[in-house]
Amino acid sequence: MLTTGIDLIEIERVRRGLERYGARFANRFFTTDEQAQCAGRAASLAGRFAVKEAVGKALGTGIGDVAWKDIEVLNDERGRPQLTLHNAAERLASERGLSDWAVSLSHTATHAVGLVVAQGAPPRPPGEGWGEGPPPRPPGEGWGEGSPPRPLGEGWGEGSLPKDDTEVTP
Repeated sequence: MLTTGIDLIEIERVRRGLERYGARFANRFFTTDEQAQCAGRAASLAGRFAVKEAVGKALGTGIGDVAWKDIEVLNDERGRPQLTLHNAAERLASERGLSDWAVSLSHTATHAVGLVVAQGAPPRPPGEGWGEGPPPRPPGEGWGEGSPPRPLGEGWGEGSLPKDDTEVTP
């Protein structure tokens, strides 16, 4: 399973929220570690906000089913954004079989963008385990090793073309 999410936000919206509401605004949307790493930079916080929205889209629920701080974006020692899911976001990702996430964020002077790509194995219905399926075919009864070659005309599309130009009408 593969899913994506993308979001674009005006940095000014985050700047106004920080100016008007201060810590109350920051604490609603960002973890303590995110706030410390961004050091009040509106552009950096806006990028994380956009990633959080993008994660909600990739989960197929939007932010309504997860809390803002259930999605955490922190940079590693090289500055690469790393995603950590907590609580409801982590449960939803697990239910949907999404285990591997890639994150990218960027900003200009006026806008920030967040992009996520998630992949994993699709969830299996109860009682259907991995590796179950039809038994392997005995040698000579399939297309695998030990099978005889197929006669011409019994393969994928072979023999379906006209044998010469006389069979083709314009």
